[in-house]
Amino acid sequence: MSRRIRVAVLAGGRSSEHEISRASAASVIAALDPTRYDVIAIEIARDGRWALPAGDARAALPASVAETLPIPADSAPTALGAVDVVLPILHGPFGEDGTVQGLCELAGVAYVGPGVLASALCMDKDMFKRVMRDQGVPVARHVALRLGDPVTNPFGYPVFVKPARLGSSIGISKVREEAELEPAVALARRHDEKVLVEEFVPGMEIEVAILGNLTSPVASLPGQVVSHFADWYDTSSKYDDGGSDLLIPPPGLSDELLARAQRLAVQAFVATECEGMARADFFVRETDGEIVLNELNTIPGFTSTSFYSRLFAASGFTYAALVDRLIELALERHDRRSGLEF
Repeated sequence: MSRRIRVAVLAGGRSSEHEISRASAASVIAALDPTRYDVIAIEIARDGRWALPAGDARAALPASVAETLPIPADSAPTALGAVDVVLPILHGPFGEDGTVQGLCELAGVAYVGPGVLASALCMDKDMFKRVMRDQGVPVARHVALRLGDPVTNPFGYPVFVKPARLGSSIGISKVREEAELEPAVALARRHDEKVLVEEFVPGMEIEVAILGNLTSPVASLPGQVVSHFADWYDTSSKYDDGGSDLLIPPPGLSDELLARAQRLAVQAFVATECEGMARADFFVRETDGEIVLNELNTIPGFTSTSFYSRLFAASGFTYAALVDRLIELALERHDRRSGLEF
């Protein structure tokens, strides 16, 4: 019998999406088969401290030639111990933006999800949209307001105002008139020094999940997001009970249009050099039926009832099989890159 794979699951984190991350990580841990995996859970507090398991739990992991993962615990560097793969189930800044991915790269340890560049690029909605336009992927028009820039809106109303580098609809406002613009920018600036003013795209919101590495990404069936608590997919619609539904496949859309959404999702995944997983969020514009990419989430919500897992469940992947495949992809990438000369 082969030895179990040693897995470290990172949860929590410094961002405002801390609790969402903890819920995702709990689902992942529950899905990891104990006959195949040795699992160690690490919670990162809102102040950045890493909480290792009590006692000598980490020392109980079997010895390995794998590199150790250095982490900041108790205000001093320490080591988690030998692990085969890290699952950074962290949402938002300091987890989804390339920072933890860079730590794993420095430690020489395999990790699930996109790498440093892809994570940082997709987190920054301003830079992401610039790359997508260069690649011919339709995205909404936007302007980026940096510190010192005047507050402007060239698109009319309504318009969306959002932090450039955050998720879960936190700090986002749907601005319906000019008097709301300045307060919306001030709210967004509580979360990020760069703020986006983005045109409103009327139409259906659909999502596509992507799984795979650079040479083998596959797209799930698309699903339509239906919000019940607001006229857009806000935080309460995402996370409160009964806040939204996911209709798979979206009713009323042609097979041709759904296939185009899948192709655009894979195109964006490859163009940003994502690997492992991502979820593409689109609008189907009601005026002309054009599919407009909103963003690419590199560590989407990952409970068994989250949209990412539900999209793949409808495409034939059980939740446990999805987690297994992501670990396989992480180890595959690590093995592939281990032969590179730096």
